[in-house]
Amino acid sequence: MNMPCGKDVYNRASCRVPGGGSMVDQDRIGVQTGQVSSANPHLTPEQIQHFKQLLLEKRSEILQNVSYIEQEGLRRLLQSSGDLSSIPVHMADLGTDNYQQELAAGLVDGQRQLLYEIDQALERIEQGRYGICEGTGKPISLARLEAMPWARYCIEYERMIEEGKVDL
Repeated sequence: MNMPCGKDVYNRASCRVPGGGSMVDQDRIGVQTGQVSSANPHLTPEQIQHFKQLLLEKRSEILQNVSYIEQEGLRRLLQSSGDLSSIPVHMADLGTDNYQQELAAGLVDGQRQLLYEIDQALERIEQGRYGICEGTGKPISLARLEAMPWARYCIEYERMIEEGKVDL
């Protein structure tokens, strides 16, 4: 939804201008060009570029992990279906096989959730909202962003969520 200029401090691209276009200030440049937005005054363009690079590296790592886990699972399935001697005979063997499959599925689910969070952080960079707590509107500390560049919330708000003081 486009808002009149000045109503949305962190998304200047949403300002309406006559003729139906959008007013984009000089600081706001899209991710597709390899440049980054600096609508967040506590982060420099260089810092945002640094965090973007961290996010892209982590994203690549996760995609490799998920691919490996899925390929390994497929390899084991094909190996066991072609070899009658690998069919579990004992209930404990069957339980171990099921446990390994569930563990792999859980790992993939966790990695996919993290991939989603990373993609959302990259979107926030594109929109000029990166590094701003979605709960309070305050800047997220650099230390937190270094530890978790996909962080949506400042540490104080995250604690409130964990303590059940805030509903999401």
